[in-house]
Amino acid sequence: MAAIYTWLCFLLWISFAAQDKTPDVTVTCVVSDECVLPCSFQPGSQKTVEWLKQDAVIYKFERRSDDGDEDEDEEDGDSEEHFKLEQLAGRASVFPHLISRGNATLILRRSGLKDRGTYRCRVQTSTGEHSAKVIVKVEAPIRGLFLELSRLSGYEEMKCIVRDVFPAPRVTWTTEPPTFESLRPVTRMLADKMGLYTVDSRLKTLEGRPDLIYICKVTTSYGSQAWTASLREREIKGTQGRDLNIPCSAPTYLSSPSLRWSFSNGEDSSHILSYDSRSGNSVSTPPWDAHVELDGFRVPFGDGSLRLMDPRHSEHTGSYTCVFSMAHSTHTERNAVTIDGPAGQRGKSTGGPSHWWILGLVIALMVVALAGSLAYVKLKERNLKARSDPEETTELHLVKDAAVDMTDSSPLTAGGTNGQSGVQTGSQLT
Repeated sequence: MAAIYTWLCFLLWISFAAQDKTPDVTVTCVVSDECVLPCSFQPGSQKTVEWLKQDAVIYKFERRSDDGDEDEDEEDGDSEEHFKLEQLAGRASVFPHLISRGNATLILRRSGLKDRGTYRCRVQTSTGEHSAKVIVKVEAPIRGLFLELSRLSGYEEMKCIVRDVFPAPRVTWTTEPPTFESLRPVTRMLADKMGLYTVDSRLKTLEGRPDLIYICKVTTSYGSQAWTASLREREIKGTQGRDLNIPCSAPTYLSSPSLRWSFSNGEDSSHILSYDSRSGNSVSTPPWDAHVELDGFRVPFGDGSLRLMDPRHSEHTGSYTCVFSMAHSTHTERNAVTIDGPAGQRGKSTGGPSHWWILGLVIALMVVALAGSLAYVKLKERNLKARSDPEETTELHLVKDAAVDMTDSSPLTAGGTNGQSGVQTGSQLT
């Protein structure tokens, strides 16, 4: 029985000790924002509040009261307040009217990276002393993630950029669909004079895979944020007057995103339509409402393809961009669309001179050259054949010689000839 009583007393002592101990508090502050360091205690008279950083006093507040009333407030004429401010240059303060209620929370304005560290709240009252530890972390969260395709290096590469972030984040690259080729990005992190990082990660595109989605994911070191951006670019050709489907598909990491379509012809940019994932409604902007159509039932499943109806070369040739978006995640597809004119009028529709006569002239010259080549080949074959058959040539010469001999030996031919010759001679003499 005595042993049981001893164990009960021990357990009660452990319980009271655990209740008296204040657990450490970890606070993550954002650069340039207010930071709240909590501290609560059992109120009493003659209060002294001290905030320390690495055991050095950075802020001190004192209040004394002659009546010992625990419910005194700052308007009590018998109370006296003393402030002692060190190191924080007017950026730190407490709420005096909350001190009497047991709240010594410190407000730290315009927090920066130098405010990181371990703080201790120490309060002394007539009822005793209270101490609490606050661990302060400071971060500059990701405000935006930019992903673009660049050709300035002489080849195509994806650029993933994050600015003014702390601590230095982690960057990873993937593709969809996945590829067995190893991805070898080059990531650079540069810190400015405030200690904030600019991250520039570049990945060379894979050859022979024009339809890949490139995905860049940036995760903060504290693990509080993860931003994702992805991009795909295409080239599409269409014919004037014929409906054209402009594809846009969301990657698998997005679930029920919103959708926005826009158009640019190199000079002006215009909004085409928007789709709200919560309401399931799409709204198009004039004059696009007469030329575009979106299947809203397919968008929740990741298909945001746009149907371009009765397109015209001068009006609808340009860049069509669709953007799927969620919190901290975006997917962009850019489609360079060229609308050709109808058959027989393409040269006219493009607004430039016709070059068909050049093609006709080239074809005619090729035909003449081919005919000359064939004639030359036939003539050459005939000469070669004559040279390659000497017996036939000899027989032809023998036949010709025999015919000449028979002509010379014919009496009729000879007399007629001589008589004719004589007459001619006589007439010449006369």
